[in-house]
Amino acid sequence: MEQDHGKARSAYAQSYEVLRDMILNGQLTQGTKLVEEKLAAELGVSRTPIREAIRKLEQEGLIVNKRVVKLTETDLRNTFELRMLLEGYAARSAATFLSAAELNKLKHCVQIGREGSKDEIMEANREFHEIIMQASNNTRMIDLFDQMQSVIYLFRQKVVLHDRPFLIEEHARICEAIQAHDGDTAERLMKEHLQADLDFCLHLIR
Repeated sequence: MEQDHGKARSAYAQSYEVLRDMILNGQLTQGTKLVEEKLAAELGVSRTPIREAIRKLEQEGLIVNKRVVKLTETDLRNTFELRMLLEGYAARSAATFLSAAELNKLKHCVQIGREGSKDEIMEANREFHEIIMQASNNTRMIDLFDQMQSVIYLFRQKVVLHDRPFLIEEHARICEAIQAHDGDTAERLMKEHLQADLDFCLHLIR
């Protein structure tokens, strides 16, 4: 019985990861209707793990009403307004609480942003924001930020893959403000950075 439960969990985890990757890499395009029977047949699992995976992806904001989310201008604005609140506060906190080891990691992210491949820059961008978010020491804010990660990834693809100007320079200035323990400047720069991301994304979808 316990073995059967483990297999069910494994089928759910596999289904979730495959569907999530298909959405994030564009294989399942925005607005695509998800048919449980078809997906179950394609992945070689029953409908139950597919249903559970879809429910999880709905919680993450990647699926709405059994369709891959179609991000609108309102979605963009709402997401970034929330990010500005969370990450602005986190950047202020980082200027006070970030350890020397985490600061070095932050600097390394900036370096990769200047020298890395597109995939490496995407990962460094994610890590940069996560390091700062963790510095908030507020578990509820971190949980909320984590729930947004999949949708944030869709936006991040746009700003990295389309080479948003000054992206890495903005990261560098945020890092410098944190290193200088200047919370006011770190918060302001983070909010300006995210506003620039938003403006860039809006320009791409118009």
